[in-house]
Amino acid sequence: MPLTTGPIGGSAAWVGEDMATQLDWIVAFTPAELTEIDAAIEAHHRAGRAMGEITPETFRLPTLARRLSKVLDDLLEGRGFVLMRGFDVSARSVEDAAIAYLGIGSHLGGFRSQNARGHLLGHVNDLGFDIRNPKVRYYQTNKELEFHTDSCDVVGLLCLKTARAGGGSRIVSSVALHDRMLAETPDLCRALYNPMPTDRRGEVPPGMLPWFEIPVFNWHAGRLSTIYSGQYIRSAQVNFPEARRLSAIEHAALDRLDALASELSLQMDFQPGDMQFIHNHQILHSRTDFEDWPEPEKRRHLLRLWLSPKQARDLPPVFAQRYGDITPGNRGGIVVQDTVLRFTLEPA
Repeated sequence: MPLTTGPIGGSAAWVGEDMATQLDWIVAFTPAELTEIDAAIEAHHRAGRAMGEITPETFRLPTLARRLSKVLDDLLEGRGFVLMRGFDVSARSVEDAAIAYLGIGSHLGGFRSQNARGHLLGHVNDLGFDIRNPKVRYYQTNKELEFHTDSCDVVGLLCLKTARAGGGSRIVSSVALHDRMLAETPDLCRALYNPMPTDRRGEVPPGMLPWFEIPVFNWHAGRLSTIYSGQYIRSAQVNFPEARRLSAIEHAALDRLDALASELSLQMDFQPGDMQFIHNHQILHSRTDFEDWPEPEKRRHLLRLWLSPKQARDLPPVFAQRYGDITPGNRGGIVVQDTVLRFTLEPA
């Protein structure tokens, strides 16, 4: 695989310590923008549209759309993340909150399936599943998530309810991680340019192996694109004896990447109504473990979007193993045989 010839730098190479004091990544909705959102929700209901019919044209946001265009540019070309604050979920039904979230998300990219069941609106909460089950994904539990990427261009989260304790969102610049490793441990940095067998957790597209092999670091068309899930790289070594065995230096590279991710990360504690959007190719994300409320109606609940903007960067051909079609605006997500795309308001 092609390697960078030196550090990448730029606005994408931020560190959490700096971002924790700058806070210009928090964007507050204005009263006029909130009025536009409510008007668009009402128009959606009057038209009798289904959630699958939400588009920028059907969910009109004349003023906010211009700001969302700038947000998308900062996601794809700048620091790679934003937190939008001030949307009152307590005053709205879950359905109306989801409609608003989908409408805002539609201005940033097309919706992509987040699991084998074809869910275009994801639910992040503790379903009480046993993580030892090879088909269970960590976001369905209350366990800490290691730093990772998802299978899309842009990841969005809307906080409906917070946990009793914990559950903080952590993000880190993969560009900063790359540059630090290149400076301090160049041999380990180079090892992350090797294709890594990664467990699909039972969500296997037709004709594919139960794992894919893509390098963590990918230098293509003058950009670094990162794809990473250390938990699933390691589980592929356990679950699939026929997958390529990692070398000692590759294991050391993964360990160093995980340690640096914690060191350089930014933690943000969501408030109900917060909308976080991150550029998946230059940001790793994770979550601290959490203790939930005993009452079911109070339990931690986030809505998630996977989005594919038409303005997204070119990706190397090797990403087709995971993304399928790598055409900007029509890539990413998880589709297996018999997947039916759908929106659901119920966690499952």
